[in-house]
Amino acid sequence: MEEKFKQQPSNCIKVVLFGPESTGKTTLSRQLARHYNSVWVPEYAREYLQNKWNNERKTCEPHDLLPIAKGQIKLENKLAQKTDTILICDTDLLETKVYSEAYYLGYCDPILEKYAIENTYDLYFLTYIDTPWEADDLRDKPEEREAMFKAFENALINNNRPYVLLKGSIKERLEIAVKEINKLLNKQ
Repeated sequence: MEEKFKQQPSNCIKVVLFGPESTGKTTLSRQLARHYNSVWVPEYAREYLQNKWNNERKTCEPHDLLPIAKGQIKLENKLAQKTDTILICDTDLLETKVYSEAYYLGYCDPILEKYAIENTYDLYFLTYIDTPWEADDLRDKPEEREAMFKAFENALINNNRPYVLLKGSIKERLEIAVKEINKLLNKQ
């Protein structure tokens, strides 16, 4: 069962958009994929939890986290085979771990924790909270943006992940991300 949470080998550079909700990760993921004529891995949790909300009027519960993690890594592994340059990931299992700990009093399923730490990426883009809050069915912590940002930043620091902070307008964030990705591509 645990193999379902593991990254498969791939020949591409992997970058992750990482940070609290409503900070522009999906917008930037799409822009970067378009810029590099590559693929992006959407956030599986959005589809999973929106379906749950639509069908049951329930939000995320602890037992949802392993199916979300499994769906996310399955999607990432599938899409990583479609590029040999760069894969843009709208999220990763470390992000799911951060949410688990924030919502469930520090709890994270040991399987999720193991693969959140073992799966690796070339670079993380930590998205800052200087973007306007956009409410939807799933977002629920507008007043806790600063605390959530700190939780995400601490996860990167504590797990020794390479990251670049993205602040400013959509255009400014895109320019910074492209510059950093180009550095990675030039090293290949």
